[in-house]
Amino acid sequence: MSYQQYSPSGFRLLPPVVKNLLIINGLFYLATITFENTFRIDLVKYLGLYYFGSDLFSPYQFITYMFMHGSFPHILYNMFALWMFGYLLENVWGPKRFLTYYVITGIGAALVQMFITWIDISSIQQAAEAYRYNPDPTAFIGFVKDHFPQYHASLKDFITQWSMKPNDIGFIKQSVKLTEDLINLQANVPTVGASGAVYGILLAFGMMFPNMLVYIYFLFPIKAKWLVIFYGAIELFGGLKHNPSDNVAHFAHLGGMIFGFFLIRYWKKRLLL
Repeated sequence: MSYQQYSPSGFRLLPPVVKNLLIINGLFYLATITFENTFRIDLVKYLGLYYFGSDLFSPYQFITYMFMHGSFPHILYNMFALWMFGYLLENVWGPKRFLTYYVITGIGAALVQMFITWIDISSIQQAAEAYRYNPDPTAFIGFVKDHFPQYHASLKDFITQWSMKPNDIGFIKQSVKLTEDLINLQANVPTVGASGAVYGILLAFGMMFPNMLVYIYFLFPIKAKWLVIFYGAIELFGGLKHNPSDNVAHFAHLGGMIFGFFLIRYWKKRLLL
């Protein structure tokens, strides 16, 4: 993507906050690889954002998760978008306001993701509780397919063996234990990445410069406001579709945009923008 040139007074292509965020994210990514390969330490386990019901959760993760990324394409996409849409905003807003916006939208994205995870896990826990009162192979298959379809293939042998002895107390106890293990797995899936804050920046860009042309893949022009609506619709659709095997935190992205929208409206109401 690219967009038409904008040159306010004191314009810089790489203003200080954007520059430092790029550096810090890069250092965290390199540290993640180094600690994993050299010391067999998974930094995501400590710095990614975990569900508050997980033993791995700590409050500081609402900040640190923004600097962790799961792959090179993940960090490359986020950092490119941060620079592309962020440097113009920082030049217009100034470093302090831009950093405030970045942090608030990142934390807001985390809060929304935490809320959605709470809804999901609460629903699964209710289904697991209902299953414990009437455990049998058919009910177990339904529970797994409804909530953990990605694990159905790996549990196929267990289900087949249990189906041959449906009243076996050992299989019944094991199935109940498996429902608990699956819920713990769900609670221990970390959220990582700057995407929530980046989507907040994209939203701000569209609100501040709605008619500025953005070039998709440097070829296809589209106005910023339509780009924001397009990406917002994709994330809403992806979140509502709720594919358990989808590793994208769609509602976190939307959370960054929602918090960004209300923060910009608040600043405009206070005549700060």
